[in-house]
Amino acid sequence: MKPQLNDLVQTPIPTKHGEFILHFYSNTIDDKEHIALVKGNITDKENVLVRIHSECFTGDVLGSRRCDCGEQLDMAMQLIDEAGYGILIYLRQEGRGIGLLKKLQAYNLQDKGMDTVDANIHLGHLADEREYSIAALILENLGVRSIKLITNNPKKIEGLKKLGTNVAGRIPIEVVAHQDNLSYLKTKAKKMAHLLFQPKNEQD
Repeated sequence: MKPQLNDLVQTPIPTKHGEFILHFYSNTIDDKEHIALVKGNITDKENVLVRIHSECFTGDVLGSRRCDCGEQLDMAMQLIDEAGYGILIYLRQEGRGIGLLKKLQAYNLQDKGMDTVDANIHLGHLADEREYSIAALILENLGVRSIKLITNNPKKIEGLKKLGTNVAGRIPIEVVAHQDNLSYLKTKAKKMAHLLFQPKNEQD
């Protein structure tokens, strides 16, 4: 049976990066509620700027400096606003898919010397358990012809292409590295192949 996606509500959301239309989705793949923030007319458009952002409560809401998630979310919305149209898909897959509890347990392991990848594996998970089938369905629902993906993660691009999404290009999204996130960023580059070859240090 083909997975079902339902756009239940659309409502304007004014932000510091201008007004977006929030689409609230239900689906038959998981029991989570995903959203898309849409700016401008993106239907049947090519090369639409798209950020697929996985939920990070600590970074997105609390402003934690342990990761780059909150800053990436803000930067992506700014890039879309500057372009005049685009989509930010917010997927409810906290902690690269392992959930908030396990992510916090992983933080404690990192404080004892493990990196972000080894901590996930120690807890019985993969380094990254995210998947993007719902994002692909949302893009299909919104009617875009091709996208430019705002990401540093080549596996995200590969995953979307395998799902049939036309990814025409990539827009990098690098934040300034500092004492609290430098090790995390280096691990993402070294062990997860993220395109972060030279994380900039705010001290430089």
